[in-house]
Amino acid sequence: MHSEPPTRLPQDIEWRMPRRARSVGRARSLFREQAASWGLEKEVIETAELLLSELMTNAYLHARVPAGREIWARAVLSEGRLRVQVTDASEVLPAPVSPGPAPVDAESGRGLALVAMLADAWGAQRREPGVGKVVWFEMKAGEETPAQGRPDVSRSGPS
Repeated sequence: MHSEPPTRLPQDIEWRMPRRARSVGRARSLFREQAASWGLEKEVIETAELLLSELMTNAYLHARVPAGREIWARAVLSEGRLRVQVTDASEVLPAPVSPGPAPVDAESGRGLALVAMLADAWGAQRREPGVGKVVWFEMKAGEETPAQGRPDVSRSGPS
């Protein structure tokens, strides 16, 4: 009898952090550990970590909201795709800086351009229902592999 390979559930994790500068580094660290536990390739982890850092930094620097509001970061791995999103309490949607190179000495203005360049897709929308917005990116997470610790049961017959 030939059995179907098990259906893999999405791997999904969310972190809620205070709106502080140090939360950017904390989100990177938490993501890096989680992505490694999912078995993602080093290049995917490094790129996604960089883009997460950009979104977290934007939420920290530009979301003018009352004290006590949190920044939420979420990572979902499903069907070979990684989606990372950052939610903050600001209603203002991000807009990339106008086309053209940023001045060499500019301290900001490159983050969303970097996200657009390195991610397969990205976007932003208001939270429905709720307060604030969600900014996200998606990228290919590498070849799908069997879940860690589970044998690959998609083969049948002797090896």
